[in-house]
Amino acid sequence: MIAGIHRPAVVLVNLSAIKQNIENEKKHLQKGQKIFAVVKANGYGHGAVEVAKTAVKVGVSGFCVAILDEALELRKADIVKPILVLGVVSPEYAPLAAVNDISLTAPNLEWLKEASKYLQKENLKLKIHLAIDSGMGRIGFNEDQEFVEANKLLENNNSFFIEGMFAHFASADSADDTYFKHQVEKFKHMKSLLTVKPKWIHVDNTAASIFDKDIHSDLVRFGIGIYGLNPSSNPTSPDLKASIELKPALSFVSELTHVKTIHKGDGVGYGSTFVADKDTIIGTVPVGYADGWIRKFQGFKVKVGEHYCPIVGRICMDQFMVKMSEKMPVGTKVTLISDNPNDPNNIKAAADYVDTIHYEVACLLSDRLPREYYEE
Repeated sequence: MIAGIHRPAVVLVNLSAIKQNIENEKKHLQKGQKIFAVVKANGYGHGAVEVAKTAVKVGVSGFCVAILDEALELRKADIVKPILVLGVVSPEYAPLAAVNDISLTAPNLEWLKEASKYLQKENLKLKIHLAIDSGMGRIGFNEDQEFVEANKLLENNNSFFIEGMFAHFASADSADDTYFKHQVEKFKHMKSLLTVKPKWIHVDNTAASIFDKDIHSDLVRFGIGIYGLNPSSNPTSPDLKASIELKPALSFVSELTHVKTIHKGDGVGYGSTFVADKDTIIGTVPVGYADGWIRKFQGFKVKVGEHYCPIVGRICMDQFMVKMSEKMPVGTKVTLISDNPNDPNNIKAAADYVDTIHYEVACLLSDRLPREYYEE
């Protein structure tokens, strides 16, 4: 998808905030811990390459992504630090990862056997991290016998370098740590079965780290915290208090492209879900659900100039309309998402309004929206 550089709509990313969040986490690390910056999903909507380049300057030790193509994008951008693909990559692409010095996740014994065949054909050695399903239910070893067999295979296999072993917590961002403790015990049990020696054993994500969970981890996979957002955020409960200061990095701005007065009985948008009961000033903003600004935002208040105005009518694919209390000129700035956590249109408020989490709101912002970067 091409970015709309000739349209007044842009995602702004404060690289100073990115730096500050990483620096704050570095000060919070346990002795000997390292940071792997998680830049999957285009850096959670912020732009993977620019975020990664900034993270390198602040001294992260490596990166995590979700799919192989994201890792290759970083390599093409001259990012040379270690990169781990957290998701499952088809074994046939193991040689491609090896050639590009990209570490892959080993989710089960069958994957190891298949990847080994491809690597042996090309006489290559691949860095891997053994995934443990300690209770997330996604990918990874969860049966003792299979894990023991995998260790035996790796003891006598020259196709792999065992760089890591890891798991992911399902509820490290919850005040109730019952299930968290269950996962910790399962992970410790699987760790006790190891006969190979990974370079890094890691379970800390942003939540486990900044909420000070009692678990040893060689690495912190620092994800949502990089972007200044609290991982415990959800619409039904207050955020847990983080041990570090988090500064949101993203804002989303546009402009009014059309302003008019409609009259009593006139409708707005598909289905005329808003009908004026009197003369009403309507402004049009050139952003819609194709940009990730989904239809559920109908009724949400965005900042137009210095006024907060509700979105009226259904959000279209490429435009939406706001109801204004006074006439403002075309070109007036519209802030859809503010990077000030105290503003009523901050990203958590936006996520709460559409009954989701801020991760989703940020990741949905499509590539049609240019990303512009600045430092304070």
